[in-house]
Amino acid sequence: MKEIITNKDNLQESDITEVVKRVKVLLINSNNEILLGYSHNDYQFPGGHVEENEELLDTVKRELLEETGIEIELNNQKPFAKKIGYYKDWPEKDKNRKIEIYYYEVKTDKTPDLSKTTYTENEKDGNFELRYIPLNKVEEELKNNIEEYQDKKGIGKEMLELLNIYKNQR
Repeated sequence: MKEIITNKDNLQESDITEVVKRVKVLLINSNNEILLGYSHNDYQFPGGHVEENEELLDTVKRELLEETGIEIELNNQKPFAKKIGYYKDWPEKDKNRKIEIYYYEVKTDKTPDLSKTTYTENEKDGNFELRYIPLNKVEEELKNNIEEYQDKKGIGKEMLELLNIYKNQR
């Protein structure tokens, strides 16, 4: 598993006051298309926060169901990458957060069932939608979106980085 670490303030583990774990999924069908969420002019991999006492694969299954309506069975699947970020004074002063994001590849030809999705208010406000994009065109699509909407949160850049890691491991 490829590990990427960001720590511009050189924080130590003892400096961390909060740890947040997330999963993100590269959901790919047999037509070599990837399913992405789109909201607030940003693409995103399906995924979300790991809840207390929840295993990573259970989070993958829950988040896929919530965001795509796709029910999936997973066994012993391991992440292909892990991104760790250390953030000083975030989300507020005197709080130092460590964010661990685990990236999984899931291959399925199951299609989204919007009747089973449960979107957050933020996703609804951003007109969340699902889009299939051919894998051989996804980088171009992300770059165009970054150029047009400026990638204010850095999600597009992160996605490009992870797609590159994914392609190099195949």
